[in-house]
Amino acid sequence: MAKDTVRYPDAVVDEIDALVDDGMFESKSEFYRFSAEYVLTLVNAEHEVETFNFDEIKSELDISRADHAKALGTDGGTFFLDAVITVRKHGLRGDYEAAERYIDTHYDSTDQECIILEELLGTYRGAST
Repeated sequence: MAKDTVRYPDAVVDEIDALVDDGMFESKSEFYRFSAEYVLTLVNAEHEVETFNFDEIKSELDISRADHAKALGTDGGTFFLDAVITVRKHGLRGDYEAAERYIDTHYDSTDQECIILEELLGTYRGAST
């Protein structure tokens, strides 16, 4: 088994320590192994899990695909996907001010996602003229 050193913010380590202290995980190593494998199964449906007791831990944590999709947002996407859907909906209806308000209240004007959403909104404005 390979060994890799990873640095985490103190607050993250404190949260992991609390999970270990509560008995949710036997050790920090078990948490890290499970977490890495779990993420790999989410991003690659063909990933072959090698972590011992992975299914047992997942079952104990009671994480379902529906829970995961709900946590990520619409259709298992991300907050950004939800934002695209919202801006598109307002754009299709010609409600540009509502779309602008949504963008302005959820994003800093220098964020890449903000710029992309504003460009998306611009395509709807351009289509209506």
